[in-house]
Amino acid sequence: MTSAERGGPTALEGRPWYAANEVLAFLVELAALGALAWWGVAAGDGVVARVLLGAGAPAVAAVVWGLFASPKARFRPPMAGVLLVKAVVLGGGAYAVHAVGHSVAAVCFAVVVVVNTTVAESFRRRTGYLA
Repeated sequence: MTSAERGGPTALEGRPWYAANEVLAFLVELAALGALAWWGVAAGDGVVARVLLGAGAPAVAAVVWGLFASPKARFRPPMAGVLLVKAVVLGGGAYAVHAVGHSVAAVCFAVVVVVNTTVAESFRRRTGYLA
């Protein structure tokens, strides 16, 4: 089915750079969840705490993201609220990388998060596309 059959062009058609940025955004989100799990396992004191933190930190982040920041979020706060959730979850991922002893990687991750989010949100605001 073409975009004309669906009623109009999609945001990704004819914009490979935008599609690439959206793929990068998804990978950054997964990396943040992985970093939170890594931090939880490293920070836990004992097997039970490691399992709870290793599974709980990314689970809480995923639930908050799904409720407020995902393209199909149950609640749609204003842009400032979405950016706050993204800052907390993705920034938490960057901090988690730092907390396990990889400061340079944490800074690199944070830079990628800021650039990726800025490009994605500025495109969405210009075109009115909200995934």
